[in-house]
Amino acid sequence: MNGHNNHHEVRQATVVLGAQWGDEGKGKLVDLLAADADVVCRCQGGNNAGHTVVVDGCEFDFHLLPSGIIQPKCLSLIGNGVVVHLPGMFDELKKCEAKGLENWQSKLFISDKAHLVFDLHQQVDGMQEQEKGKKSLGTTKKGIGPTYSSKASRIGIRIADLIGDFSQFTEKFQALVAVHEKMFPNLQVDVASELEKYKELAERVRPMIVESVTFLHDALSSGKNVLVEGANATMLDIDFGTYPYVTSSNCSIGGVCTGLGLPPRNIGEIVGVVKAYTTRVGDGPFPTEQVNEIGDKLQSIGAEIGVTTQRKRRCGWLDIPLLRYTSMINGYTSLALTKLDVLDSFPEIKIGVSYSLNGQKIKHFPSGQAELGSVTVSRKS
Repeated sequence: MNGHNNHHEVRQATVVLGAQWGDEGKGKLVDLLAADADVVCRCQGGNNAGHTVVVDGCEFDFHLLPSGIIQPKCLSLIGNGVVVHLPGMFDELKKCEAKGLENWQSKLFISDKAHLVFDLHQQVDGMQEQEKGKKSLGTTKKGIGPTYSSKASRIGIRIADLIGDFSQFTEKFQALVAVHEKMFPNLQVDVASELEKYKELAERVRPMIVESVTFLHDALSSGKNVLVEGANATMLDIDFGTYPYVTSSNCSIGGVCTGLGLPPRNIGEIVGVVKAYTTRVGDGPFPTEQVNEIGDKLQSIGAEIGVTTQRKRRCGWLDIPLLRYTSMINGYTSLALTKLDVLDSFPEIKIGVSYSLNGQKIKHFPSGQAELGSVTVSRKS
């Protein structure tokens, strides 16, 4: 029996994904789409994301919270694939409250399967970057990578552990500290004060916790409009991005399925957000980069400064081979083109159309950094 012909039409979520290296303007689009959404979800990453939304002249910077939280009727879900630094989240809520965010207590839900980012993860993040010296990756030092490492090593601690039996949480936390102190002899953790802090945080966060898979599928089956906000972007994906200059999660379409427990049939529209030029934060190869007055002009007119890090972004022309590659991975049903007006005052606009390596045109997107770093970009197909 064809699923589309029966009376129970499969409800589908709309997904917004970054199609380049991030900073394409996803927050703005999510805010627009959230006006019609009942639930907005984050599926991966943590407070290393930075989404700026301007409402009535007031600028909100979201790092962990879904951008839809300012919509009065919209529920927000932080999914199981997200890593959550609770002190940072409450801090972010406080800042948003000061700017006029109301009633978030009845609108914010967090998956009990989401992993916790501890201060020790953030300390370790900084230490690892320092150790790498010149070979640093340019992380946001928010503890995201180390938390995903703990998760993959199966020593991570989830929200469910925090709101469960606190003596078991205590044991798990002590074990987590012990592992990290062994790996990083300079790390010092005041276990007693951290536990005290988390005992209090457990009670603050308890009312928001849900088993998110059932929560989301209930929303879909009752006809609710679900929107998924990707953080970071496909070129920063742990598998498909420019490894190792990537983030620690899957910020492509796969992360939506694993980060929320949605099967592919429940995913409908997939909007790829594309900036009319290309930017990149941090290190790593960037074929269409303009290290010249063009790049400087794009940077200043486009106000290309990181929301989370305040770093200037590297800028260059639009890169079609890159978009073709992320489109293959994500299967966009539509593209949202942003910041086209930044190009208004340029007498000539260039677009990278194809890559060549050693004089030969290549059809694939190079996986190796040395290879990607040595491609020649052509403006002719």
